[in-house]
Amino acid sequence: MMAIGLVKSESYVMYRIVEARNVGLNIKQFVVEAPRIARKQRPGQFLILRLHEKGERIPLTIKCSDPDAGTVTIVVQAIGKTTSLLSCLEAGDSILDIVGPLGQPSEIESYGTCVILAGSVGTAMALPTANALKRAGNHVIFIEGARNTDLVVFEDEVRQASTETYFMTDDGSYGEHGLVTKKLKDLLDAGLRIDFVLAVGPVPMMRAVAQITTALGIKTKVSLNSIMIDGTGMCGGCRVLLGNQSKFACVDGPEFDASLVNFEVLMQRNAMYRDKECQSLRQFEEHKQGELAQLRADLASQDAHHA
Repeated sequence: MMAIGLVKSESYVMYRIVEARNVGLNIKQFVVEAPRIARKQRPGQFLILRLHEKGERIPLTIKCSDPDAGTVTIVVQAIGKTTSLLSCLEAGDSILDIVGPLGQPSEIESYGTCVILAGSVGTAMALPTANALKRAGNHVIFIEGARNTDLVVFEDEVRQASTETYFMTDDGSYGEHGLVTKKLKDLLDAGLRIDFVLAVGPVPMMRAVAQITTALGIKTKVSLNSIMIDGTGMCGGCRVLLGNQSKFACVDGPEFDASLVNFEVLMQRNAMYRDKECQSLRQFEEHKQGELAQLRADLASQDAHHA
């Protein structure tokens, strides 16, 4: 079954980048023309893009959309070959394929006190839901974590999306010293009643959050960015285990009940291609300028062919 609101072009279209800027160390934000996706996008949903005809498909959360301008905003951390190649693009460049919005939207209710925990680039994924929860009348506490000050992103937007805001860094170079789970424990130890938690970030962080909140019976969702290929539930690449049930992150998620997620299986699946990904990245770094030039030439040729 296709995801709610899925938009796929029936005719040729090139997705032009209208804005590109660095927002953190190896983290880049893009504003891309995608009018039909912009009209349909809801908090928590994502898209899948492909840079060229032989390129891999990668899932990226939609940080926000502007239906009037016909644009969507995505945030990319350069950690693999495709994200590194994408991060080389600038305003005026184009993306070959984008499909979305994919996945189920976040469940927005009047919970009471909500805590959002996000790890660096995961902040972009959490912002739309935090904004929606605040608009719904919740008291939103946003805890952003990063390894160091260079990876703290979207500070002003985080403050606007929350009632209380905390920044945690592993090395103490910004905000408070420690992990996001330390601040969560501090709040709980201080007697704060928490009604809902959303955790978005590295799997070990989400697992640690789930261990804390499950023991206390706090309703908690985690956003799972697992291996994805087609985004329709057909390939099975994004299978996640919830208790004794198999679900697909692309159509059933990406947000799931944290108390049910088998994080060990998730980490094993996400690590399946790590060696090949590292090898591919090393090869890309050796030929970066050539690959970038070839990508731009291919897209220009395709655009001219369909003009």
